[in-house]
Amino acid sequence: MFHDGSFDDGLLDDERALTRADPVLRDLAESGARVRMDTHTAGEVVATLGNDADQRPRAVVAAGQPARLLRAVLEPVCPVPFLAWPGPGLPGWAGSLDLVVVLGAPDGPAAHSAAAEAVRRGCPLLLVAPATSALAEVAASRWTTVLPTATADPLATSVVALQALAALGLAPPVDSEEVARALDSVAVGCSPFHDLGSNHAKQLASGLGDTVPLVWGGSVLAARAARRWAEALRRVSARPALAAEAEDLVAVLQASPQRDVFADPFEDPVGGPSPFLVLLDDRVEAPTVRVDRSHLLGAAETQGVRHDDVVSVEGGEVARYASLVATGSYAAAYLAIGLGR
Repeated sequence: MFHDGSFDDGLLDDERALTRADPVLRDLAESGARVRMDTHTAGEVVATLGNDADQRPRAVVAAGQPARLLRAVLEPVCPVPFLAWPGPGLPGWAGSLDLVVVLGAPDGPAAHSAAAEAVRRGCPLLLVAPATSALAEVAASRWTTVLPTATADPLATSVVALQALAALGLAPPVDSEEVARALDSVAVGCSPFHDLGSNHAKQLASGLGDTVPLVWGGSVLAARAARRWAEALRRVSARPALAAEAEDLVAVLQASPQRDVFADPFEDPVGGPSPFLVLLDDRVEAPTVRVDRSHLLGAAETQGVRHDDVVSVEGGEVARYASLVATGSYAAAYLAIGLGR
């Protein structure tokens, strides 16, 4: 439900507002449990895939919404060409020598189309979806391996797929328990029981409340997390939110009006919401990341644009990515609360 559209940070610690948002916050808090549940459900099948590790495909085609995460993880290390295919269907060259991975969370026409096309062409198919789903029926063939899941969580589905590809020698190992612990850690730190003064997600929502979010991540996975942040913020606020490369965000910052910290926002309006820069840090220490970060902070300081840093938990790259995305999901949930939704 909308009120006047302005952000009220008093709602972030309001018991009634938090109670109304309980289904969303509870769903976020259960993210780690969903990763544990799906990797446990698919565990027996994943364990059998090691027997086929010596049968390397010509290429891997991943279809479904989470496929872009798989691409971010696998492109630098996969020993065969890897393609994230947005669908529908499959690329024209895909055939019986290529492994198709269909991620069925969320289920939809593109996943059904890719699975049906893989069956028609005789492609070896890894399907990550509930064993009793309509998608599993579409994908049924002698070349299909169903990795059964119990939830519709895209991240949990991605972890199952990565573990399966690791068993086939096509991906590095992924510790699902480490990913689940990272999500649990964010859930504890961003809990609604922590007030605004000690809850970073609430503080982020407060900073973003009446601004245009600009979100940046320096590494491949942090950039993917930044796009997820922008999607979530746009969805809950119905306002612009931009995730982009550093040079593009610098251009946006330089084009924004300079902010006078002493100006009265009521007597001296600046003609619209100002930007707010969020820097996602997944602990990747690379020279290009440091340089881009320095350019962004310099442009923000010159224009008087506020910024905040979000640092991932320690651990493997998927766990670090998961913690960044989860923090953004909490920030978006609190932004919705503060906007009276």
